[in-house]
Amino acid sequence: MSRDAILRAIPHRPPMLLVDEIVEQSVGRIHCRKTYRDDEHFVQGHYPGQPIVPGVILCETGMQAGAVLLSQYLAGDGEQVPVATRLNNVKFKKMVRPGDTVDVVVELTEQLSGTFFLQAKISSHGKLATRFDFACTLANVAT
Repeated sequence: MSRDAILRAIPHRPPMLLVDEIVEQSVGRIHCRKTYRDDEHFVQGHYPGQPIVPGVILCETGMQAGAVLLSQYLAGDGEQVPVATRLNNVKFKKMVRPGDTVDVVVELTEQLSGTFFLQAKISSHGKLATRFDFACTLANVAT
């Protein structure tokens, strides 16, 4: 999926766009990648001399990948956006540093009415870095 397609799928924009490419996508699963650069605003001061990507940014990366996956459920009129409603069972297993490329796999595990339940796994250098479960709903954009 091209960057333009990603920008059409989700409302996030730089510097908070955290999906670089979509490797593979099906109805209930998405695999994407993100390379964290040395100059990302969120690693400045986290931690000086030994920067690491904050855990909340890893979670946001997974949720943005989930938003791209859920874009197939949107009407396409720009009136709705996926909004996270819950994060559960968050585990941080490995530090991710600027320069690292992560693979993000998000799977849709259940859908109940307008709520989507998903699981994200983020790997760095072939090892699990972060995993979590989350829920999203489709919210109307305020005008």
